[in-house]
Amino acid sequence: MTQPSEPLALYIHWPFCLAKCPYCDFNSHVRAQIPEARFARALRTELAHDAARLGRRKLGSIFFGGGTPSLMAPESVAALIEDATSLFEPLPDLEITLEANPTSVEAGRLAGFRQAGVNRVSLGIQALDDAALKFLGREHSAPQALAALETARKLFPRITFDLIYARPGQSLTDWRQELDTALRLVADHVSLYQLTIEPGTKFEALYRTGAFTLPDEDEAAALYEETAEITARHGLTDYEVSNYARPGSESRHNLTYWRYGDYLGLGPGAHGRVTEGDALFATRRHRAPEPWADLVERTGTGQTSQDRLDPQERAREMLLMGLRVKEGISLPHFAARTGLTLEQATDPTILQAALEENYLHRTATTLSATPEGRLRLEALLHALVV
Repeated sequence: MTQPSEPLALYIHWPFCLAKCPYCDFNSHVRAQIPEARFARALRTELAHDAARLGRRKLGSIFFGGGTPSLMAPESVAALIEDATSLFEPLPDLEITLEANPTSVEAGRLAGFRQAGVNRVSLGIQALDDAALKFLGREHSAPQALAALETARKLFPRITFDLIYARPGQSLTDWRQELDTALRLVADHVSLYQLTIEPGTKFEALYRTGAFTLPDEDEAAALYEETAEITARHGLTDYEVSNYARPGSESRHNLTYWRYGDYLGLGPGAHGRVTEGDALFATRRHRAPEPWADLVERTGTGQTSQDRLDPQERAREMLLMGLRVKEGISLPHFAARTGLTLEQATDPTILQAALEENYLHRTATTLSATPEGRLRLEALLHALVV
């Protein structure tokens, strides 16, 4: 089988958390006792199964996400890294990221994760204010978050962290001070998300009853613009709608998603986009942890679907992902990946209007969203993509 030339990104999902955050709609689960040995073994089994199917592809990144993968023992992480780098062909600058929470227990494992081979850590800080952390349902305090940042900075060559803004009652001054404090400690990469109400979450029920309110559209836009200004002063570029980095510190793993490259998703509920032959397949694993593990133990994989994507589906996904990044979409790559021109894949009237209104910018080789377009990206994409 001819191997695709572009490297593969590997996502490994650890579904367990200490508690379910009220804003979270990810596939995460709380268990009184986490059956780590069973799930680590199942992940290794699934990895071996898919590597045998895909062949010895080049490997550009590994990302341990969740859930809370820092609840795993470093030995489990080390075993999965060793398997992945043996079964695939790792690039010399292989990026290996692990998401971690800054509770004292998990922060105590950071040295072990570094020894296991992790070279980039992503800390789920979310806020540097104890009242906000309590509102967000987090298990750590602001001092613990700052201590974890200090520890991570000493151990890892690359660090990123998450903060949530546009919280109830948050002022521009509050946000400026909070973000400045964090960026003075670590200023390589940050993910900064506006608080949104996701269906099926605890926050959705509370918000519906009026238990709290969020900033209005103008206030949220002002916070977004302030975010770009603050990060720019610290030397970071808004290379994606919610992600900011120094040049060269961008998340290579996430860029694979946004550039619509191939990625293999393992673990409960994980999705993938994998090329086999001349076809691109969307893959999905069983969402519930225990049934996923049962399936792996019986068949070698927890995969429940593998759907071949037609050209229009590929084009739709590539537009939805690619317009999130500042660099935009390479139109030659778009044509090669989808088999369609931009005009064939979009509503031409909407496309022309978006260009004339300066929401989109087009050159001979790229299509990108302007700053004005990025403020309206969800509505723009909904109208543009057929």
